[in-house]
Amino acid sequence: MSLHLSSLALSHFRSHRRAEIAVDARPVAIYGPNGAGKTNLIEAVSLLSPGRGMRRAAAQEIARRPEALGWRIGAELHAPDGVHEIDIRAEAGAARQVSIDGKPAPQTALARIARVLWLVPSMDRLWIEAPEGRRRFLDRMTLSFFPDHADASLTYEKAMRERNRLLKDQVRNAHWYAALEGQMAQAGAQLQSNRQAALARLAQAQEGAETQFPAAELELVSTEADIPETAEDLRGALSESRFRDMAAGRTLIGPHRADLHGVFAAKGVPASDCSTGEQKALLISLILANARALTADLGAPPILLLDEVAAHLDAGRRAALYDEICALGAQAWMTGTGPELFGELGARAQRLEVREEGGQSFVENPLN
Repeated sequence: MSLHLSSLALSHFRSHRRAEIAVDARPVAIYGPNGAGKTNLIEAVSLLSPGRGMRRAAAQEIARRPEALGWRIGAELHAPDGVHEIDIRAEAGAARQVSIDGKPAPQTALARIARVLWLVPSMDRLWIEAPEGRRRFLDRMTLSFFPDHADASLTYEKAMRERNRLLKDQVRNAHWYAALEGQMAQAGAQLQSNRQAALARLAQAQEGAETQFPAAELELVSTEADIPETAEDLRGALSESRFRDMAAGRTLIGPHRADLHGVFAAKGVPASDCSTGEQKALLISLILANARALTADLGAPPILLLDEVAAHLDAGRRAALYDEICALGAQAWMTGTGPELFGELGARAQRLEVREEGGQSFVENPLN
């Protein structure tokens, strides 16, 4: 069984007061004018995976205005292990709540039943922005391979926040530091191991692939010093760095200082020095490689979310992208301003038209 959504229901989500969508496993082409609410639809799908979704929005930012009554996403997900009912909601001023098949679940549990990858216009500056964005991009790819990556990341971040609080307060209790550094070391070593394994899987998926999108050579580097690979070495490095960290008021060594370095393989040019079009093509290549690797691992392709991707491609590459998506058998949710951007898909895709009227979004299913 392929991984896909068969239904998506929204209530007071962004510009959508109410939307009920029924789809099949084919790609979903979503079109309409700018500001109609297309991206809001695929943002809802992105929240079916761990984290804050493709816009990294807090729960209170998602509620439709001016009502601010809270919001809900309901979805029926077909996965290799069966069909799952997912319900995600947040009441006004409250935190997000997740239930899977009628039972409350942590957000991290979503990674065990769904794999969702996305590419949005804000990621176009990935290769030239600060390392945090590239680290987040890498961790999303890593999470797609290793569902426990989310738990390790949460453990590491929580312990680091506590350690940073001690550093800022100039606390010198060695026992407190040792306990937190032990947690950071175990979780941090797992983060590094997962990231390196994910990069290896991506390299393997790119090697020998027949695609019109250029391959990228990826390397995990550090913004300051080499990051210890083992838990024991990382614990020792954190201990040795306490006084330096205390002077800085924050932790200066660890996997949170990692960076992702990319090179346009065929040209040997750093991704940061490539043209805007080449940088976009490299991103698409990585998303496709990630999808191919997951398909090989799981026997089913992930759900893809591609926001305004067609607008940045010429007709040849656009057709090539659609061919690769269909060859994978992926349910890709794609947005664009007009139906002509998806003409090359023909009957291989289903279409949704989104329009805005009176400050509210409406979704229509043209004949598919």
